[in-house]
Amino acid sequence: MKKSLSMSARKTREAYCFILPAFVYILFVLGYPLLYNVYLSLRDVDVKNLTKGGDVFIGLKNYADLFGNATFRLVLKNTFVFTIACLVFQFTIGFALALFFYQKFSLSGPVRGLLLVSYMIPMSVTGLLGKNIFSNAGLVNNLLSKIGIIGPEWLVNTSTAMIAVIIMNCWVGIPFNMLLLISGLTNISPDVYESASIDGANWIQRFAHITVPLMKGSMLSVLMLGFIYTFRAFDLMYIMTAGGPLNSTDVLGTYSYMLSFTQYKFSMGSAVAMVLFACLFVVGLFYLRLLVKEEED
Repeated sequence: MKKSLSMSARKTREAYCFILPAFVYILFVLGYPLLYNVYLSLRDVDVKNLTKGGDVFIGLKNYADLFGNATFRLVLKNTFVFTIACLVFQFTIGFALALFFYQKFSLSGPVRGLLLVSYMIPMSVTGLLGKNIFSNAGLVNNLLSKIGIIGPEWLVNTSTAMIAVIIMNCWVGIPFNMLLLISGLTNISPDVYESASIDGANWIQRFAHITVPLMKGSMLSVLMLGFIYTFRAFDLMYIMTAGGPLNSTDVLGTYSYMLSFTQYKFSMGSAVAMVLFACLFVVGLFYLRLLVKEEED
């Protein structure tokens, strides 16, 4: 018994030794910046007192000033509009493509691989591509002119700039959704569909009563991951529009960057970043709660 316990204790120590490097990495690379960001958001730090150390503790004043600022409220609204719009289109189109490419037909693999090219392209390149496509003399306006339509100035018009950014983000996100949802579809046994067909169920009934219920976990994961990746978007907006025109495409990420590194209001920028973190933290907790509930059921 003693030998067994000593072996167990030794294996436990070995496990902790393997975990320790990753824990230290997370502590310094993620934990320290997060705590320092909280510290900055509760003080009055700007370019004048950053090096001299003359900043003072002001508590939640930065947060109160933010939520009293009309620009911040617009940015917060833009972030949710951008995220929800992208989620709806990415998930819907991605699910439709997943169902299509799940079918067995020639060229299914190569075409699916071609669709994944947009997902593999760095977001900075996607931003530059979108900037050229939606410029006044770009591809979109050129195609519209061929059918007699005068295209708008997409990236300098407050009513169309967000649409252009959403389209480019969906171009990247749709293959990601498709790939994950196809993985979920492959976990459903074909025997289930065969039994339903024998019982006389049509494709709508099979989709509603077999595909959707059995893919509930995969769909939830795709939606939550999509929300997290989209909500913290920065590089696409920054490259395509830099948050303009008139903050119409500003989101929390770009607004925090602008406050911190353009206006040098480090505390206000940190407060915006903490609002972004809080929103994602709540969504993460909600996702974990749903997973626990699903496992219990």
